[in-house]
Amino acid sequence: MQDNAQNYHSHNNHNDYNNYEDKINLKLLLSIAFNLLITISEIIGGLLSNSLSLISDAVHNLSDTASIVLTYISRKISVRPKTYKHTFGFKRVEILSALINAAALWGISIFLLIHSYHRFIEPKIINSKIMFIVAVIGLLGNLISVLLLHNHSSENLNIKSAYLHLLADTFSSIGVIAGAILMYFYKIYWIDAIITALIVLYILKESWDIIKQTLHILLQGAPDNIDLLKIEKALLKIKDIENIHHTHIWSLSDNEIFFETHINIKDMMVSKTSELTGQIQKILFSEFGITHITIQYEVSGCQGDTIINSSCKNK
Repeated sequence: MQDNAQNYHSHNNHNDYNNYEDKINLKLLLSIAFNLLITISEIIGGLLSNSLSLISDAVHNLSDTASIVLTYISRKISVRPKTYKHTFGFKRVEILSALINAAALWGISIFLLIHSYHRFIEPKIINSKIMFIVAVIGLLGNLISVLLLHNHSSENLNIKSAYLHLLADTFSSIGVIAGAILMYFYKIYWIDAIITALIVLYILKESWDIIKQTLHILLQGAPDNIDLLKIEKALLKIKDIENIHHTHIWSLSDNEIFFETHINIKDMMVSKTSELTGQIQKILFSEFGITHITIQYEVSGCQGDTIINSSCKNK
């Protein structure tokens, strides 16, 4: 009976997870559809109105669409089971996707920044009515997409990257609308170049944060929220531990943390360490959120080494 109950709960949890994933993927597909419509309308509107800021918004929306498509595809790949060739699975695909999205934004942004400079030096007359109408359509579409992904934006860097694309474009649409109003009433057409530059600078700032985070993960850096010295202090409170050394900690994705270490134990046979392992796992998971733990025990092993270094041979 107990096994049947466990299987039932496990099956239900698996179904709940799949249903949740399906909902996120549906929201991503809806966001793709909205952004394609916005991109087409803004390109046509930008050409008709002669507005660089509207075209820059369209290009950004196009990158949004590509970003969300990449996010959708990478999520599908990331849940594939582990293989003998890929023993960690495919979780890192989402990190690569986030990096590609952010890097693409930088390339597009620099291109638009150069054009906004030329447009500022030589302003052109812009049909502000068309610009205003198309920008409002873009704003509404972006707002819907932002609302669709808002609740999931903190779950991982891949969705956060797509969400920031959409959020940045929502702000840029507001800027384009404000610019259209100013041009309509005051004929200050150089404001189009200023709005473009402001949109681009905002995009560069947001995407740079994602680039730094993804590169840190790909370089197997320790998660920013984890202090190895605090881990050492917490584990050394266990009376059976003499020292901790040759430690590595890294993230497979933005929510899976791996930890491996060598532990020198006092007056205990290595074969009797199962209870000690349970204590260590409990501390690392409950206090530091570490999900994957590998420990090598030693007796009278490395002495005087620090948590990250070991002078012992073959370590």
